[in-house]
Amino acid sequence: MSREYDDVQLFTPRSCARTLTKLALAVSLIGGTLAATSPAHAAGYERGPDPTDALLEASRGPFATAETRVSALVPGFGGGTIYYPLDTSQGTFGAIAISPGYTARWSSLEWLGPRIASHGFVVIGIETNTIYDQPDSRGRQLLAALDYLVEDSPATVRSRIDPNRLAVAGHSMGGGGTLEAANSRPSLQAAVPIAPWNLQKSWSGVRVPTMIIGGEADAIAPVLTHSKLFYDSIQASSEKAYLELNNASHFFPQLPNTTMAKSMVAWLKRFVDDDTRYEQFLCPPPSGLAISEYRDTCPSS
Repeated sequence: MSREYDDVQLFTPRSCARTLTKLALAVSLIGGTLAATSPAHAAGYERGPDPTDALLEASRGPFATAETRVSALVPGFGGGTIYYPLDTSQGTFGAIAISPGYTARWSSLEWLGPRIASHGFVVIGIETNTIYDQPDSRGRQLLAALDYLVEDSPATVRSRIDPNRLAVAGHSMGGGGTLEAANSRPSLQAAVPIAPWNLQKSWSGVRVPTMIIGGEADAIAPVLTHSKLFYDSIQASSEKAYLELNNASHFFPQLPNTTMAKSMVAWLKRFVDDDTRYEQFLCPPPSGLAISEYRDTCPSS
């Protein structure tokens, strides 16, 4: 036999099969490595359809929701209401605790609960221990409410929650409490203080992605001495945004507000769910007649 013929004979059906098997194994190993190093949002944190302006501006998102009451006898906070998606087919959801303001009850913000939950979150709107609780107390109560959701809430609720994707929000002194909670628990994924009031003006220790929403005409927590100061004090290395609503008073969150809800949901989706599909609603900055000012660090995927 010639050498050329011998070389050809090396590619027998059996040797071809061995070669293809090795090649398939190499491809499989490469694929497994890529999957293991893919970003978190690709691991299943995206919930719901691709977002649109119409979806975020509607009074309800794509998920049907249910609610359940929490007894005032629970430790750490004054009870409240939990709102949660009925769907269990898409995995677990992030959770957010929301506090009302000074002298107010959860009913003053109640519209927010089902609206946020319907975009794929478990939401607890809390009652505070007393209506006179100060921001530091409200911050502790927000964290206690999150701990309750993760550890002690009914199984129907608890089974829907990813304990690693938690956030806080609140109005007025509840917004001040939101900053307190974010400052003391840096593992939170997001914070949204709304018309926040707090005697503490510097929040340079906050590392949690924080969106502050203020009202241009707020006479109780004027933006120049509250919201803007708080925003400026958070280090630029931390993700942050400041949304100021045109001619809005201190009480703008107590009625359904489309601009506020749209930005709030987008912020929670971007940072609690790590869902970069929502970055388009934050960067470049949103604009319109309802917005008097918007600043941000332009979140990056």
